[in-house]
Amino acid sequence: MHSEAGRVAGSYPEEAPEGAASRRTLRSETVLVLALSLGASGVSALISFVGSLTKPGALSDQAASLNSSAAPGRPWLDLAWQLFGITTALVPVALVAHLLIREGSGLRAIGFDGRRPWSDLGRGALVAAGIGSTGLAFYLAVQAAGFNLTVVPESLPEVWWKFPVLILSAVQNAVLEEVIVVGYLLRRLGQLGWTPMAALVGSSVLRGSYHLYQGVGGFLGNMVMGVVFVLLYRRWGRVGPLVAAYALLDIGAFVGYALLAGKVGWLPTV
Repeated sequence: MHSEAGRVAGSYPEEAPEGAASRRTLRSETVLVLALSLGASGVSALISFVGSLTKPGALSDQAASLNSSAAPGRPWLDLAWQLFGITTALVPVALVAHLLIREGSGLRAIGFDGRRPWSDLGRGALVAAGIGSTGLAFYLAVQAAGFNLTVVPESLPEVWWKFPVLILSAVQNAVLEEVIVVGYLLRRLGQLGWTPMAALVGSSVLRGSYHLYQGVGGFLGNMVMGVVFVLLYRRWGRVGPLVAAYALLDIGAFVGYALLAGKVGWLPTV
């Protein structure tokens, strides 16, 4: 059964009422939004993956580093760069909000608002608990099999702002990905006449593509997660729980790695 929000908008939350914008305008707008955000990240990840494949040595002997220092040995400058990167990464979300407001809806139309904070957090926590353990086991398996790079979630210096920045980075990732790849993209694809199945595949493949820099496992694992997230969005009519789930997953990965790397034998490090 679909949520009330989904029934009001149509069979699925992405099916928005007819607007003044033509399909050509919506198509151009969607391409530009993706080119400024996660579509470009997908191309970058593909180039990075090709580079890893053609580099001597196994994929598991190479590292995919996240949240690394931008100014080693200069903590205040490093902090400034970290905050700059987190803030500017959210500009495409602001653009999406602007575009949705122009069509007379806003982010509320995709369920990214403060109407149900505890419900969103509770649902997100349940999703994160289910995906987190499975995802970790899958990563360890494909990394050991040589299909994935060794992911280094953080390599920040031991400074006072390390954990706050890791949490902010996790929240930024969650907001950017779920608002654009689920809420906005599915809404636009529905307006462009894509079938629900085609939109699900498109959103999921896009999610997998910009994780390809991690290897085959990163691509497949995130594509499967994308399918789950689209189905949950269609059921709930809100990206809020998905943002909460993704943020909790990344916080667990970033902070967990910072606390456990080098102290437990089962966690791959470089």
